[in-house]
Amino acid sequence: MPTQIVVAGAIISGATVLVAQRGRPPELAGRWELPGGKVATGETERAALARELAEELGVEVSDVAVGHRLGGDVRLDDTTTLRAYRVRLLRGEPHARDHRALRWVTAAELRDVDWVPADRAWLDDLTREL
Repeated sequence: MPTQIVVAGAIISGATVLVAQRGRPPELAGRWELPGGKVATGETERAALARELAEELGVEVSDVAVGHRLGGDVRLDDTTTLRAYRVRLLRGEPHARDHRALRWVTAAELRDVDWVPADRAWLDDLTREL
């Protein structure tokens, strides 16, 4: 049973999804991911994702609508599971606070992105959402 859940947000606007370029750790720096983070004790996955996106992207938690799950669980290691959700920004413009850069990509561009390995599991799901 996983002891840590990490949530990621597929922020979709029109026919594009927001991807974030990692600055750390060194083995993942420069690669792209769906933004998100760890679920804290006593926090729901959706609340954690809204909080993490507010912290990482500078949008208000109330400006984020976390929707349905995207794809299946991705095991990161023996104790950590990664889950993605579709997210809608109600207001605000994301800014890279915790990442090197942000960019919006289309379904046609998804496979050309240098993804962190775990997020590659959702490429088919992302393509369908876009």
